[in-house]
Formats: sequence, C-alpha cells, structure tokens
Amino acid sequence: MEEDSNHLANPETPHSLEAETYEEEEGRDPESNSLRQPLLKRNRTLSSTPLALVGAKVSHIESLDYEINENDLFKHDWRRRSKVQVLQYIFLKWSLAFLVGLLTGLIATLINLAIENIAGYKLLAIVGFIEEGRYISGLIFFTGINFFLTLIAAVLCVCFAPTAAGPGIPEIKAYLNGVDTPNMFGATTLLVKIVGSIGAVSAGLDLGKEGPLVHIGSCIASLLAQGGPDNYRIKWRWLRYFNNDRDRRDIITCGSSSGVCAAFRAPVGGVLFALEEVATWWRSALLWRTFFSTAVVVVVLRAFIEICNSGKCGLFGTGGLIMFDVSDVKVSYQAMDVIPIIIIGIIGGLLGSLYNHVLHKVLRVYNLINHKGKMHKLLLALGVSLFTSVCQYCLPFLAQCRACDPSFPETCPTNDRSGNFKQFNCPDGYYNDLATLLLTTNDDAVRNIFSTNTTNEFHVTSILIFFALYCILGLITFGIAVPSGLFLPIILMGSGYGRLLSMAMGSYTNLDEGLFAVLGAGSLMAGSMRMTVSLCVIFLELTNNLLLLPITMIVLLIAKTVGDCFNPSIYEIILELKGLPFLDANPEPWMRNLTVGELADVKPPVVTLCGVEKVSRIVDVLRNTTHNAFPIVDQGVPVPGMVATGATELHGLILRAHLVQALKKKWFLPEKRRTEEWEVREKFNWVELAEREIKIEQVAVTRDEMEMYVDLHPLTNTTPFTVVESLSVAKALVLFRQVGLRHLLIVPKYQGAGVAPVVGILTRQDLRAYNILSAFPHLERPKLS
Repeated sequence: MEEDSNHLANPETPHSLEAETYEEEEGRDPESNSLRQPLLKRNRTLSSTPLALVGAKVSHIESLDYEINENDLFKHDWRRRSKVQVLQYIFLKWSLAFLVGLLTGLIATLINLAIENIAGYKLLAIVGFIEEGRYISGLIFFTGINFFLTLIAAVLCVCFAPTAAGPGIPEIKAYLNGVDTPNMFGATTLLVKIVGSIGAVSAGLDLGKEGPLVHIGSCIASLLAQGGPDNYRIKWRWLRYFNNDRDRRDIITCGSSSGVCAAFRAPVGGVLFALEEVATWWRSALLWRTFFSTAVVVVVLRAFIEICNSGKCGLFGTGGLIMFDVSDVKVSYQAMDVIPIIIIGIIGGLLGSLYNHVLHKVLRVYNLINHKGKMHKLLLALGVSLFTSVCQYCLPFLAQCRACDPSFPETCPTNDRSGNFKQFNCPDGYYNDLATLLLTTNDDAVRNIFSTNTTNEFHVTSILIFFALYCILGLITFGIAVPSGLFLPIILMGSGYGRLLSMAMGSYTNLDEGLFAVLGAGSLMAGSMRMTVSLCVIFLELTNNLLLLPITMIVLLIAKTVGDCFNPSIYEIILELKGLPFLDANPEPWMRNLTVGELADVKPPVVTLCGVEKVSRIVDVLRNTTHNAFPIVDQGVPVPGMVATGATELHGLILRAHLVQALKKKWFLPEKRRTEEWEVREKFNWVELAEREIKIEQVAVTRDEMEMYVDLHPLTNTTPFTVVESLSVAKALVLFRQVGLRHLLIVPKYQGAGVAPVVGILTRQDLRAYNILSAFPHLERPKLS
C-alpha cells in the first residue's frame, strides 16, 4: 500500500536470519515473552503486498494523507488567513453538506420511482397472463423481462464500471480508514451504479438498493468536493479549500449517511450507521454536518412523497416516510415472552455467522469464475437471474389456495401489483399466500411479511419455502456483477425464520407474528453485519413502533454477541477477500510483546535525504524506490543556545509527490544553499502541493540540471508523528489509526554520536497482523489439534 513497506521482499525468501533465543522454543507461550528479549525466529523481511482487488482488477493501493502537512507554505497560508476566509471555509463545508443531501435525495427518489414503475407494470402484465390461463407465456415473459433488465445492469458493470458492482460499503469503509480505493467515486461509477441498481432491483433479484445508495451518496460527495470528474474538474477558487484528503473524508462521510437515510428514510439511523459502521475518525462538528445532510434528504423525500400521493408515482408515495409500518399492533410483554426473545437472538447470531461463513466460500468460487473473463461474469449474472425468475414464478403453484377471511383488514383477494392477498391462480374468494411473498417487489415482500394482525394469513409450508428460497438466493446473488445491497436479502431471510419461530411458539407467546418477523430480520442483520445501535434506530424508524425498543435492543445484543463468537462481520470478510488493508480498532494481544524497533529491524534500511539535496540524488531515489515519504536529515547543524555545533537534525518528512513537484517546476539552485521564504512562495502554493497525479516518469531532467541542488526545507513537514523504538506495536497501531496517519517515524531510544536520527518508517502495511506474522511466525499462538 505504501509500497513503502517497503517493497519488502518476497515472503517465500529462505529464512536465513535467526535471533538468539533465551527460552526453549517448544511449549513457549508467545504472549508471555518479555519485551526485553528477542523473539525466537523471524524471517529476513517484513513482507507486504500493496495490492488489492478493486472492481474487476488488482490495483496498487496507496494510503491517504489525513495528517496535516505542516510545511512552510502551509504555515504561511494559515497565518495570513483572515476571519472572512475562515468563515468562508466553514460556510462552504455546510453548503457541500446541503448539496450532498439534496442530490442524494433527488437520485434516491428517481431510483425508487423507476423501480416501482418498471416492476409494477411487469407484475401487472403477469397478472394478465395468469387471469387468461396462459401460464407458460407468463413464465416466458416474466423470465425474459428480468433477463433483459439483468443484462443491462451486468453489461454496464462489466464493461464500463466494474467498481459499481456490489454494495460499495466495504470500499467506503476502507477509504474512511485511510485506504485510497482507485476509481471508486468517479462519475462513470456513479452513473452505472444508478442505472444498474434500477435494472437489478427491477429484475426481482434478491438484492436491495440500500448498499448502492450508500455508494451513490459517497460518489456525489467526492465529486462535489473535487469539483467534478477527473477529466473535467472545475477549477473554481473556492474549491481549493477541499483539495485535500482530510476534508474529502468528512464530505464522503456525509454522503454515506445520506445514502442510508435515503434507503430507509431513517435520518438518525443514517448518522449512527456512519458513526458505528463506516467511519474510523469522528468528531462533534462532523456529527452535526452528517445530521444536517440526512435532514435535507428527509425533506426532499417527504416533498416528493406528497407530490406522489396522487398515485401517479407508483408505490413510492404510499405510507409516507414509514416504509414498514407496524404501529397499529399493541405490544405487551409478559415473563414468558423473554424466552422467545432470547431464542430469536441466539438463532439470529447462529444463522448470521453461518451465512457469513457460507457466503465467504461462495465469493471465493465466484472470484475464480470472474477471473475467466467478462463473458463468464455476464453468464453468471444471467444464470442467477434465470434461476430466480423461474423460482419466483413457479413456486407459488405449489401453494394451496386459502379462503379470504372477512376480518382481513385489506381487500382480499387482489390482482393489483401490490397487496397482501394476491389471487394469482386461485378462484374468486381465495388467495395464494406464497405468490403474495414472491411475485412482488422486495420492498412489498417485506411489507407483507411484516404485516401485523395477520396470524392466519400465511401457511407454515409457504413460509418455509419462502425462507429456504431466500437463503439460497441470498447466497448466490451477492457477488454477481451488478450493483447489490445486503440489507434487504438479510431482512427477507430473517423475517422468514421470525415468522416460522412465531408459528412454532403458538400460544406460548403474546407477540404478534409480524413483530416476530421484525425481530427475526433485526437479529439476522446483527448476527451478520454486527451492528447494534444504528440497526436498532433504523428498525424503529422503519416500523414506527417505539414499544419495540426494549426487545429490539435485547435481540440485537444477543445476536451480535453470538455471531462474534464464530467469525467477523460480513463487511470485514469482504475487506479481507479484496485484500484492502483495513486497520481494526483492536490490536492483537501478541502485539504487546513486539516493539516498533523490532519491526524496523526486519525492514530494508530507511532512505533519507539532505535538506539541500542534489537533483541527481532525488531523481535516483524516486526512480529506484516506490516509497511515498523520505525523512530529511541535516548534518552539522548548530544547536540553539549551545556552543557545540555539528549536531544531526531530523528536520521532518517530505512526500514523494512534493519531490516530483519540485522537479517538475525546475526549482533548482546552482549552488548548495538554503532559500529565503519569499523564494518558495513565488514558485509554489499549498494548493499545488495537494496534487498527486504526476509521476516521476513524466518529468524530464537534463544532464546539467542533475548537477544542481534543491532546497527541500520549505516543502518538508516539520511536525511528523514520531515514536521511540521501544514502543509496543499495539500502541503504535492505536496511534496510527486514531490520528489517521500515513507514515509514522521511529526514532532511537538512545541519542549519541554515530546514532542515526531515524530508525525506520512504519506504514499501514507494516501494522497489519498478517504481514507481521509473516516475519514473526512464532508470535501466533499455535492451534490446538
């Protein structure tokens, strides 16, 4: 990632270096090792792979510069900023937060309108075929339309924007953790995500638009912050304030929370989702802006719902802001209800961890198929579409027709595109309960299975078929080359087993079957995604029943606890599969027994530059290394307030991009000297130093220029974060993650003549547990056989 890590040698290199041992190797507990004693065995180098799967190809992964680069240019600009400029900067942050919310709300409305109308007219046509008894023609039409919609979504993702496939949430999570994921937030990705989501969801695939909407909100935020697409970027003066990774991170956080709000119409849940799940770095000012963005989204959605109440917009306006309203049921608890609540939480945790485990295996198989080429990706997506369509259309014929009860609160039967009692192939006065769940949109399926006061609506066999089908579809659909979200498939699976458990409990509980479905959906999401607080609030905003709060909290906590006993969350599994170097908040226990100095020992020697360096030396370093930062060390520096001279000074850290900028601008000196402050301001400004696209291969340097010098002092970050070499890796990891660093300098514990001022540099790759264990394999506790 920082290949800086330093393009560490192949991990298969023979182990030719062993440290002296002070303990017996056999039976040693790796966590009982003293920090003063060397580790038993170690490889020659700390291996790392700065590669990850982003979209359809393996890409070089870089870190983001969230740290403020306090060089002379930044300090000068900071000193000369007036109050008006500071207020302008703050106003523009809030303006961008408003635009993110506005555009996310508008695009979410467009997606909802398109899906409801495309799917609605498709289902009305199927009803016509069924009423006429043309069952085979209905199957061909239904399968053909879904095939065509899936083909559009898959072709767009495979051929134009591979990064638009999937939910996008793991990549956003990695970006906010400090990982630069290439092409994830481009204009092409945004357009393909919008059109692909409409096609895939309208095709009836077992996926949702929630994950894609989070990605869409983040794309909008990124494009606004940088002034548009890379090739057509607007160079407005006010956008210069956001030409840095730090501010772009905050705006993308607003975009992710706006996406969740647009998907579930849950503003508070959107803010908490960003805080709990995707954001690594948080502060109160960011909390206010994300809340403001989600408030704008809700206002936009509410305005369009009012417009669509006339019925011209499909089902988008139905039900107002509450998507799955269960507020009409009375919730009362008794002592016996604690048992089913605990059971549903335990089952949710077990099923959630099992789903993660099996999906992990499925995604590995899909990865092998996808590597065979674009045609295999298309065939996989279309094959899943055909299987889904055939199952949704044919399985309702297995269900028995059920007589309509006059006590049902809704019209029964109905042949409309929505409704809780679909007639399908049944005679008048009867309805098909399985068709009610399968031959509808995913949102309507959730509404139907969440419906309250419908104890006798569904037969146990129909719910069992529904649950089994969506377990299969939930495993084989995620991972195909279309935009897809995990929220809705997990809700459908969880609601199915929630209804089944309610039927099994029978008279032993007073809770409504619809509420059991809600709790089942929540428990499975907590068991798979390992969210609690944000998930609890999202479900309350979805169902509009505050009385569910106590039992929802208990169910989510139990499910998450049970799931954590078996495997990580589904997003962490995807991050690992893609190879994205995400730094977790909790260091491994054995990291306490390893120091950063020992990590530096198994890395190649650090490359340093002088404060006034020869051009040829800079060019040689840039061409022959891929490090992204270099310590600036000056020799023979006078110490202020002391008579002694000749001290060695660690002046700071200079970025590779800044060295390339100096070469590009020909900022050369004929003699070796330090420049004045006004000289550097004439040549550079801090906005230009934020650019990172230029490569050393694009810069031409003549033979005469090679003999000239560059004063690197004004471009050097004079306040880099440093740690002493005796610091434990566990503490270094916590510091690195919480501050949002890209490089962490290691300085010696002892100072003196002949001691180098820098021991090494730690990067993200160096602090990953897997890479450390490749160099120190005996740190890992042996598995019991």
